[in-house]
Amino acid sequence: MHTAEEAIEWIHSLLPFGMKPGLKRMEWMLEALGNPEKQIDYIHIGGTNGKGSTVSYMRNVLEAGGYKIGTFTSPYIELFQERISVNGQPISDEDLLDGCVRIRPLVEELQKSELGSPTEFEVITALAFDYFANKVKPDLVLLEVGLGGRMDSTNVIQPLLSIITSIGHDHMHILGDTLGEIAYEKAGIIKEKVPVVTAVEQDEAWEVIDRIAAERGATVYRYNRDFMTSNLLVTEDEQSFTTKTPFRAHFDYRLQMKGPHQISNAALAIMGLDILCAYYSFQLDEQAFKQGLWNTTWIGRFETVSHAPLTIVDGAHNAEGWEALAKTLELHYPSYTYRFVVACTKEKDMEKLLAPFQQWDARFTFTSFEFFRAEQAKVLYEQAPVKNKHIEEDWKKAIRQEQQAHQEGEMLIVSGSLYFIALVRRYLLSEQSNQTTSAVALD
Repeated sequence: MHTAEEAIEWIHSLLPFGMKPGLKRMEWMLEALGNPEKQIDYIHIGGTNGKGSTVSYMRNVLEAGGYKIGTFTSPYIELFQERISVNGQPISDEDLLDGCVRIRPLVEELQKSELGSPTEFEVITALAFDYFANKVKPDLVLLEVGLGGRMDSTNVIQPLLSIITSIGHDHMHILGDTLGEIAYEKAGIIKEKVPVVTAVEQDEAWEVIDRIAAERGATVYRYNRDFMTSNLLVTEDEQSFTTKTPFRAHFDYRLQMKGPHQISNAALAIMGLDILCAYYSFQLDEQAFKQGLWNTTWIGRFETVSHAPLTIVDGAHNAEGWEALAKTLELHYPSYTYRFVVACTKEKDMEKLLAPFQQWDARFTFTSFEFFRAEQAKVLYEQAPVKNKHIEEDWKKAIRQEQQAHQEGEMLIVSGSLYFIALVRRYLLSEQSNQTTSAVALD
């Protein structure tokens, strides 16, 4: 391989190997690379929803405090390279290619062994560890779990701190049928004597996390018990709050990110950062917190991509995500009428996903998109428990129709799979760019 495009193509060629439980392939590759995962400090972030936003809050505050911060996140929205970043800058094409050239012979050797080929995600994770340790050496890496936790390829580190954002109904065909079973997999990232921060609410899930943390001697800080928020103020454009942790009180924080779940994510980030300051000698003043929290945005998460008409894209891809979307609309846009365009992957149950919208006076158009796991629009339509529903297989046409039919006091929400949101976001921003170019040319 000679280009970054060829490197990415090679990585994607490993996708057919799917998900293979176990850490032995990962450990073998890392040992062959000189164990780069042992050379950098990490915070490990798992959970069903909120991982990416929590990572982003922490990164922005730490950057505002003058630190060099690596992030490993998934999936990507705009660019494959954004999964592996430092201070928000994706890995360069040159470094990506160099990493793949180093790792490919190891992959080929593994493929011939009894362990078998590593998966696409395992290779990407190994690339990240190698890049952070040998190329950029950040002060800290915020490492997001790919799926679950216990058997996830990221679970080979000894972090400074573990964060479990939430437990919800997602990937149940892999992680388990009950919240307790899912919590057990997520709690697999809890390490001996390493503090844990969580916003898990459900008793069934919390009991599992609490038990595993106790078994491993890990102190747990739980949202609304050990740290909390208050004085929430909401407008259409922002929300503000105060919070108190066991280490200090924080006042008058403002967020661009919308929805009550973002208050929870920000509180998790603040609690985690306070632990870094209290236990690991990080230095962060109040200005770093204020600036970092306000600067935080996360593409594809209740993101405004147009104001004429008002258009939001949101990657609500499980029941808890759709519930958060409903609450966010009610909180920030209560006077609007809503039009939805929705596309999801095959394993999703629309009956459960759209339960919060059953009685809403909103229009839903179901569509599909170019992805091997995308569900047919007809199937989504038939499952959906909403009153005003329609089908349009062509997602671009569906969006154009809803935009053209838009009236004053209405807004358009495009939601569902993050893979779908990535396509939609690229399309809408490109359309806006073309319109702006045309307008300039006419002038």
